[in-house]
Amino acid sequence: MQYEIISLSKRPELFEAAADWFSARWRVPRQAYLDSMAESQTSKTGVPEWYVIQNGGRIIAGLGVIANDFHKRPDLTPNLCALFVEEPYRKRGLAKGLLDHACEELAAYGIEAAYLITDHTDFYERCGWEFFTMVEEDDGGRARMYQRQTKSEI
Repeated sequence: MQYEIISLSKRPELFEAAADWFSARWRVPRQAYLDSMAESQTSKTGVPEWYVIQNGGRIIAGLGVIANDFHKRPDLTPNLCALFVEEPYRKRGLAKGLLDHACEELAAYGIEAAYLITDHTDFYERCGWEFFTMVEEDDGGRARMYQRQTKSEI
């Protein structure tokens, strides 16, 4: 079954439901998502942007593109964040589809590389991401930063 990836900047009527959904999964205040989603409507750079996939009107997967995902390396931007797929929909390619779609969209804006922080190294490496460096998080911890070129190699 093929699912449509929805760019929330083009569907503001979904902001409330999407902010609730992301907030419930990542424990980041709902208002932070709403503010970023609102900013996506006027962005000329493709950052921020939020994507969701629905099934029967319910959000089943999502991903964000933001400037900085709570780390002290503002030069490593943009960051993909908040990737989540509901359990019954996992292992169907939705997460990789969201990652690939976000990178394609960033490439269209002339952005050559994207970054993300993760502990799920095997998954992201299978999706074409490469370890880039360790970064200091805003809370003082250390995290693994991955990088991927946004344009697919042909």
